Amino acid sequence: MTAHTQAHRRLTLLIRAYCHLCDQMRDALQPLAAAAGAHVDEIDVDADPALEARFGDRVPVLLLGDLDGRELCHYHLDAAQVAQALASAQ
Repeated sequence: MTAHTQAHRRLTLLIRAYCHLCDQMRDALQPLAAAAGAHVDEIDVDADPALEARFGDRVPVLLLGDLDGRELCHYHLDAAQVAQALASAQ
């Protein structure tokens, strides 16, 4: 596996504490990530003023890779989009 592939088998989930949509996306994402061998990093947008300003109320947000990665979905998990992105990263 190349470094490029490893980077794209990583997902970043932007969340906010006490966010029911964040909890729902996390729960729905777990089996997809596990099946693809992808690592999920969670970042609380309220812990970083720049992220809070960038994403505002548009959380949860799921990114392919790190904070500069492509947005896969927000508010609700798009399982087909995530599965396709993870499959193409293999």
